[in-house]
Amino acid sequence: MSADATVKTGLDKWLDRIPYQAVLLGVCAAIAAALLVGVDNATREPIAQRKMEDLQASLEQVVPHELHDNNMVAKPLLLKDASGKDVNVYQGTKAGKVTALVWETVGIGYAGEIRTIIAVDPEGKILGTRVLAHKETPGLGDKIEAAKSDWISKFTGLSLGNPPEDQWKVKKDGGQFDQFSGATITPRGVVKSIREALQFFAAHKADMLEVKP
Repeated sequence: MSADATVKTGLDKWLDRIPYQAVLLGVCAAIAAALLVGVDNATREPIAQRKMEDLQASLEQVVPHELHDNNMVAKPLLLKDASGKDVNVYQGTKAGKVTALVWETVGIGYAGEIRTIIAVDPEGKILGTRVLAHKETPGLGDKIEAAKSDWISKFTGLSLGNPPEDQWKVKKDGGQFDQFSGATITPRGVVKSIREALQFFAAHKADMLEVKP
């Protein structure tokens, strides 16, 4: 047997050993991890910027520009809801006084969560509300979207006492608000989440109206 064949045979035996395979796997894993970290670092800032832009656009839909002269997303107020979950509240201020408060609330519809943004004035009157995301049935439940119907706009100007709290239900449940033909669960979930948002404001009004430095 030639010297080259002897060397090759020895090398093959060494390559078949478990330590080598473990080292190779470790090297591959380290390279993959380094690539993932690099991609994450490269995309983190653009993603954060996009989220901030989306939030800013949502706030503009429910708070008239003339009501505030500050950057509402700059310093959110962190509070907790009745279940202990963190809630970011965005304060609109003008001349050093709170003029608008905005936060997100979640209701349960036919197909799952319905994320809604709500804005109120310092007295708890609704300035505007919009559905941010949902998975409700197209042509039925999607009438909660402002682009599909004016149903969501009918909450503007209302408050926890107008109508009375026990009327914050769809008509089928003895309340004041219209349901959709063939899709009662969807508007029921939205009405409930908006009512709970107004109750949240009532419970945290003092904190929410305090201008943070």
